[in-house]
Amino acid sequence: MENNEILLSKEKIDALEKELKQLIDVKRPAIIKLLQDARLQGDLSENADYDAAKEEQSTIEARINQIQTFLRNKKIIKDAKSNNSTISIGKFVTYVKSGKEYTFQIVGEIEANPDENKISNICPLARALLGKSVGDIVKVIGIIKPYTIEVKKIS
Repeated sequence: MENNEILLSKEKIDALEKELKQLIDVKRPAIIKLLQDARLQGDLSENADYDAAKEEQSTIEARINQIQTFLRNKKIIKDAKSNNSTISIGKFVTYVKSGKEYTFQIVGEIEANPDENKISNICPLARALLGKSVGDIVKVIGIIKPYTIEVKKIS
């Protein structure tokens, strides 16, 4: 993977495109209107409304730029359902560690969300599992306390 490629699922691309449209078509014009209204109040040096609107505008523009960069550098994650014999990005993996089962999905870095059991393809666990199969015993390294797991299911 090239340094500037950003791995994204089709669903995440759709969500980013929708968010970008909302930011450009709704939020950006609204903040411009707030700035115009604040300027009409007179002295901008002590105008809290103007300062707040400028800060919000900065946040909106930064997010627009971030999303545009993601979309410009996207690499779509292929359909993971096509081959369930080896672990790849997009797959759900169940493994056993110390007698307890865990299940998660390997996703691109910006989609990672541990609360939703989605881990980044660059984290040590995912890197150790990529390319492995059901039944493989895998040692997870690159962390303070390495550990061993067994792959139970790939879907």
